[in-house]
Parts: sequence; structure tokens; C-alpha cells
Amino acid sequence: MNPAPSIVFFTTASGAGYGLLFWLGVLRPLGWGGGAASSLGATAVVLALALVTAGLLSSLAHLGNPQRAWRALSQWRSSWLSREGVAAVLTYPPALLFLLALWFGWPAVAAVAGPLAAAGAAATIYCTAMIYASIKPVRQWRHPLVVPGYFAMAAFSGAALLAALAAGWDAGRLLPVPAALAALGGLAAIGLKFAYWRAVDAGMPGPTRESATGLGAIGRVRPLDPPHTEQNYLLREMGFRVARKHAARLRQIALWAGFAAPAVLALLALAGAPAAPLLSLGALLALLGVLVERWLMFAEATHTVMLYYR
Repeated sequence: MNPAPSIVFFTTASGAGYGLLFWLGVLRPLGWGGGAASSLGATAVVLALALVTAGLLSSLAHLGNPQRAWRALSQWRSSWLSREGVAAVLTYPPALLFLLALWFGWPAVAAVAGPLAAAGAAATIYCTAMIYASIKPVRQWRHPLVVPGYFAMAAFSGAALLAALAAGWDAGRLLPVPAALAALGGLAAIGLKFAYWRAVDAGMPGPTRESATGLGAIGRVRPLDPPHTEQNYLLREMGFRVARKHAARLRQIALWAGFAAPAVLALLALAGAPAAPLLSLGALLALLGVLVERWLMFAEATHTVMLYYR
């Protein structure tokens, strides 16, 4: 599949934003980041909404008619894309109320708006994941680990961003929780992606011309003429293929530079090393790792329709 830059950026930026918003909404009612540190929470919510908004606007660039994107919201009964849009829109009101509550010091309001914003963030991530997990012709997406993978990437990148922000405030009091979450998230991302890639690589082979046409009992099936004589939409969007050696190298970059390194940096910060530079670097590496992983999610996907072009 063609890894369109707009969609890769969307899934990376919005995932990190929703992950950051989720952790804030869950941790604040539990007492983390209260009092004078509410400015940290407000700053983090602003960053989360900025990432979410930038990602959503980027996704519009992938539509044929971006000016009609609002019409997609009406198809929520049957379309995961529409449900994603509805969930994203519904998440803004509690997130903005959460921001105001943190900024003006309304703890009771924050205790209600925070979990609502976190629930909206989780629902939006689930809908985004299901857009791809529901596509049966792409076997790499029709996999039980795709949805957990989206949650893991969002939670990990969001925790890494929150840890980096906490290091700039009262690191001694605020740092341990998000740094621990970032370390655990990095380890979880490694385990999940390793299991996913291993299962995809060793899984059942994809469909063939014989199985797609039902003519396998007769013998080998081959097309008499090519379906098209020039470049078309299907070839441009579905025909992208990444070399196996490049995919293997990018997987290693995502696993070790993008997931393992931020986890180690978070552990070093917890052990007493200078937190601000380590966790800032960790957040950048985490975003890079998720970006590479998201790119591979598209580049390694194979659509059944390409059987007609081989």
C-alpha cells in the first residue's frame, strides 16, 4: 500500500496527542499534577489538542474533496471513518473544559472533564484502528494485534511527551509516574510489534489468483491481457511494495531507536540522571519510532486486488 505522508503524519501526531490527553485525563483525578503544577496539565492539554488538530487537518489532504469532509460524519452507522470523525469532534468539548478547569483551578470540574476527555481519546483511537482492521482484503491489517498496536503506540508516545514536559516542571515530584509509564510503554511496544511482525511474517500466505477466482481445481490461472495499459489509481495506491531488506532495517530502527532507547532514557532519568535532556530526547525518539512503525504499517500491507497486476 502507498504510505501517504498525510496519513502517516495523521496517525503519528493524533495518536501521540490522544495518548497524552488520555494520560492527563486518567492521572489528574488520581491526584497527579495538582496544585501549582496545574500549569503543567494545562500546557500538556494544549500540546495534545495541537497534535490532534494538526493530525486531523493532515488527514483531510488525503481526501478527494476535502471541502466535503463534513459529510463523512453522517455515515457513522456503517463507516469506521465516520465514527472516528464523530468521536474526534465529541472529544473536543470535554478536552477544552478540562483545559479551562486546569488553567483556572477548578478541581471538581477537572475530575469530571478529565476522564470524559480520556474516554473520548480512547474511543477515537479505537475507531482509527478499526478503519484498517476492518479491511478484509489486506491480511496485514486484518489481524487481532492491529487494534492493540494502535493503543500501544498512542499510550507510549503520549507518556513519553508527558514525561518530557514533567521534567521541565517539578521533576522530583511529577517525573516518576510519567517516566515509569514511558518506560513500560516502550517495553510493551517492543513486545507487541515483535509479536505482530513475527505473526504476519509466519502467517498463512495471502490469496492467490486461483483462490480469488475459484479456478484452482482446473490448474494455474494467469491473465490473458493486463487489466490496464497505463498508471491508474489502483496501481498508485495499492501497488507500492517496500524491499524486504529495507523493511527489516526500518523495523530494527523502530524497535531499538524508537521504542527501546526512550525506555532506557526514562529509566536513567528515574535513577537520577539529568531528566530534562534525557526525556526530551526520549520523546523525540519515541515520535520517530512511531512514525517509522506507522510508515511500515502501510508500506508492508498487500491488497488482494494486486493479484490482477502480477
